[in-house]
Amino acid sequence: MTLLHEPHHDGSPRYVADDSPRLGDTVTVRMRSHVGDAIDGVWLRTTYDAEPVFHATTRTTDGDAVWWAADLPVHNPVTHYRFLIGRTDGTQQWLTGAGLLDVDAPDATDFKLTSYDPAPDWARDGVVYQIFPDRFARSAAADARTTPDWAVAAEWTDTVVFEPGDPHTPAQLFGGDLDGITEHLDHVERVGADIVYTTPVFPGESNHRYNATTFDEVDPLLGGDAAYERLSTAIHARGWRILGDLTTNHTGDTHEWFLTARDDPQAPTRTYYYFDHDGSYANWMGHDTLPKVNHGDPDLRAAMVEGADSVVGRWLRPPYDVDGWRIDVANMTGRLGALDVAHEVARSVRSTAAALREDPLVIGEHNHDASGDVDGDGWHGTMNYSGFSWPVWSWLRSPDTTARPFGRPLQVPRRPGPAVVRTFRAWQGALGWQATTTSWNILGSHDSARIRTMVGGDPSLHRVAAGLQFTMPGVPMLFAGDELGLEGVTGEDSRRPMPWQGADDWDTATLDTYSELARVRRSRATLRRGSQRWAYVDDDTISFVREHDDGSVLVVARRAAGPSFELPLTIGEHLVGTEPGAPATDGGTVGASDGPRLDVWSLD
Repeated sequence: MTLLHEPHHDGSPRYVADDSPRLGDTVTVRMRSHVGDAIDGVWLRTTYDAEPVFHATTRTTDGDAVWWAADLPVHNPVTHYRFLIGRTDGTQQWLTGAGLLDVDAPDATDFKLTSYDPAPDWARDGVVYQIFPDRFARSAAADARTTPDWAVAAEWTDTVVFEPGDPHTPAQLFGGDLDGITEHLDHVERVGADIVYTTPVFPGESNHRYNATTFDEVDPLLGGDAAYERLSTAIHARGWRILGDLTTNHTGDTHEWFLTARDDPQAPTRTYYYFDHDGSYANWMGHDTLPKVNHGDPDLRAAMVEGADSVVGRWLRPPYDVDGWRIDVANMTGRLGALDVAHEVARSVRSTAAALREDPLVIGEHNHDASGDVDGDGWHGTMNYSGFSWPVWSWLRSPDTTARPFGRPLQVPRRPGPAVVRTFRAWQGALGWQATTTSWNILGSHDSARIRTMVGGDPSLHRVAAGLQFTMPGVPMLFAGDELGLEGVTGEDSRRPMPWQGADDWDTATLDTYSELARVRRSRATLRRGSQRWAYVDDDTISFVREHDDGSVLVVARRAAGPSFELPLTIGEHLVGTEPGAPATDGGTVGASDGPRLDVWSLD
């Protein structure tokens, strides 16, 4: 099914003259159609203080493309708009962020143009490498550290314990530290990443450290404050960026704030938490070890997220110079029953960061529908599980895998290409173009199954997934070890130590693929800022073009062998492929493939 002749609009430079306007500006927006499409007229519909307003468009033709342009007044901080298409046969359609609609529909997937500052260029153009410190690398200094009482020491080659309810699961300590990361930055460079994101470095009585005991220091087991400073300095010396990980939704039950509050009902930190009259307290998802903090309390907010001396502010300043934060459980932060100050918290985090750094990034973790949380001056984007991970998993999942991400009671459904493309389009429409292109394209994380396990151990399918990660709108984020083909059926099992001792057994073909994909993405503005038009889709093939004035590309992804197909394009140079060789091309013909692969060509 060829899709290139469908009417199209997105938030890229070809369609929006200014993607970061100021309130009160007027921005020219354009819709593209095909000369063969029987369109009688197009109107831009926007909302002016929630009242629908229609604007006429002007029509110009360029080859087989027809462009319909209108001036969009940026009257509200987030301006919603869509296009009304009138056809010569008297029928009408809407074009929204989710695609063409034959019926009147709610505004939830309207295109969006925000007057708030966008994420910094480095965050939109980079490649993120996630590191779980305990499992990445040990420096020599780790051998001299004493194992704490809560932990169970493990050798680097031991098997990870991940049985639900097994007390060893969060207590198994492999001893990775921050100097170990610093010593392996050459590997991160080989992968092609330039943004290092570590899971929490604050002390906590677990290997994951999401149950912090304090926010005032770096865990001595990781090398302490000095090691964090060394890591930050080394990363910045390469021209890269470093992101911290902060849980704003809860602390650990051994946190200094909580211990004081629990023991003394009159303590200043008592209102930091949700204590009941009997001493019980709200927590994260029934876990008493993770007491939830109360962002309805101004003192808690001042301590955690507001101002230079808050937790958010302190680590953004020298000598640590963190470039931004990934906020854990951002979707639940500031929300409990009738209380919902989530947007206020997000705004506080971002404003604190902006006051201290010229170009910070704040990404909110949200493994469900983040569309209501990324529209304004809060989180720049999200870890895009719903809009990227789930559709990729559902297209490429092996029928034989036992992995079930996030405790899903059923396997991820295996879906054909057209259903997967509809999913991509729906989420791009819901999130909006700016949030989509700023959010992280992830194939897995420390909280989910590994992509290699999701595809049944098939390295070719894994590389197809990586190809989509680097060529679709959004920022690639890989979890350390993905590039080597590490496996894992759950988030815990996925936290296997990096196999430095077995480098001879690495999947170097996949590592080289990641490196090449990163190189091509960095060299092509269209893969970082270009529009996306769906080109061709069938059950086993998904193809799209990314278009930009600096050059355009065609991407063809296949999950199985497939026949050739035709596109109304002139295909040029083969830029990168996830398997050796390249399918033959002739004009607009894409040759047959004998198995799973993803290829990228330039377009003449």
